[in-house]
Amino acid sequence: MAIGWPLIIYKTGIMGWIKFWLMPWLGYHFWMSTFTMVHHTAPHIPFKHSDEWNAAQAQLNGTVHCDYPRWIEVLCHDINVHIPHHVSSRIPSYNLRAAHKSIQENWGPYLNEATWNWRLMKTIMTVCHVYDKEQNYIGFDELAPNEASPITFLKRVMPDYA
Repeated sequence: MAIGWPLIIYKTGIMGWIKFWLMPWLGYHFWMSTFTMVHHTAPHIPFKHSDEWNAAQAQLNGTVHCDYPRWIEVLCHDINVHIPHHVSSRIPSYNLRAAHKSIQENWGPYLNEATWNWRLMKTIMTVCHVYDKEQNYIGFDELAPNEASPITFLKRVMPDYA
């Protein structure tokens, strides 16, 4: 950064830095943060105390396999096929679909699967925030209603349809 940023600014100006570094960086982080959030945050993912925790169950149902539109799956090299990654990070991306199919056939009832839609995103963004022993997750608007105006706004403006 000490060399690259000054060179970009010198050659293209501050607008070049925004266009060629800042905007791609923001786009990439939005894209990857969205995938990470969808895969690891859902109201029904169980939290277990250490005496109840089981490694195999945590690998199978502690994350969500989400089906996205095909063009997103192609662009992301099957990153949405996520459960096999938790079973073994050594599975190469080109084998994720075959691994997921095998896991579905053998362990299907233990998996968390979803289809991407706006209702799913609204649920994740407005409900899944703070761990609660009895409810798994509670929203900020329940925990701190006086400080929850962004959540209230999202609940109002995000669509309820799939």
